[in-house]
Amino acid sequence: MKIRQHLESLPPYAPIEPFEVLSARLGREPSQIVKLDANENPYGILPAVRKALAEMDFPHIYPDPESRALRKSLANFTQVPEEYLLAGSGADELLDLLMRVFLEPNDCILSCPPTFGMYSFDAELNAARCIEVPRRADFSLDMDTIRKAVETYQPKLFFITSPNNPDGSVLDAKLIDELLELPTLIVLDEAYIEFAGENLGASLSRICEVPARENLVVLRTFSKWAGLAGLRIGYGAFPLWLMPVLWKSKQPYNVNVAASVAAQVSLEHTDELEKVVEILKAERTRLLADLQKIPYLKPYPTQSNFILCQVIGRDAAELKAQLAQQHGVFIRYFNKTGLRDHIRISVGRPQDTDVLLRALKEL
Repeated sequence: MKIRQHLESLPPYAPIEPFEVLSARLGREPSQIVKLDANENPYGILPAVRKALAEMDFPHIYPDPESRALRKSLANFTQVPEEYLLAGSGADELLDLLMRVFLEPNDCILSCPPTFGMYSFDAELNAARCIEVPRRADFSLDMDTIRKAVETYQPKLFFITSPNNPDGSVLDAKLIDELLELPTLIVLDEAYIEFAGENLGASLSRICEVPARENLVVLRTFSKWAGLAGLRIGYGAFPLWLMPVLWKSKQPYNVNVAASVAAQVSLEHTDELEKVVEILKAERTRLLADLQKIPYLKPYPTQSNFILCQVIGRDAAELKAQLAQQHGVFIRYFNKTGLRDHIRISVGRPQDTDVLLRALKEL
């Protein structure tokens, strides 16, 4: 028996490990670990969500394959009609679904690294190519090179993230308009948009424009702002012409009932979630100011729930290891081109910041 040949050389995606694995590895209790490596919401789910999960009526029944109740709630939240909306098992599922729908072997997508690694991973998984137009040193886009790449390679999909992961920069409106003039489908990943601008990102999001455009997809998630990372729930707004093939190409029961309930109840309490987001934004401001005082770190401005730092005069990988082994503090280190001397720190609670800063000063 032979597997598909291109999968033999496909490097695995490196996911972040959960509390219990980290705890066992270090011999520390989970309460002794400061986990700032995966941009998770340290405050977790709302009490109302926890209550709703405990009181679910039909967990033994298959979920609605069309996620109708959830899509109705999403339509109220986003002001995008239900017929443009599709829910997924995290935005990751929708990324993969788009590629399975569009890509033939040797087709290509376009992305602008450093950015979210799942774009290139999913493309390679689907036997396609990922054409990369690197960002400038300040993480801005090189539009001249992007235009040439689109003309030369004719990518089926162009994945772009705002705020970008790992630096937290936001694309300005004029630049997004320029991207939308390109002859390709623009997939705008807004996984962290709730931490940018005002009103949970509503002032900056482009999701309301999807019904009026033929080449714009906007993806969102509940993992970060609503604390539902472990339940895997995301959604997207897609052009109407694309919806029929997405409906018949997705897994029938792709959104589980617990995730659907948690998302719907979260949307009933956006006022509470906005308070949590504002707390995290305030802590982000404090953390950025204090990181600027660490002589071997150069933090970048950010509009997300994480801060990217260049490590100067010492080994970034060693710094990550020392923080984990000696202090139980986990951060992200990127072993890839352009980021080998960089670390990314998620914004945590004030007590998490205190532990991190003490450790950084001791080291």
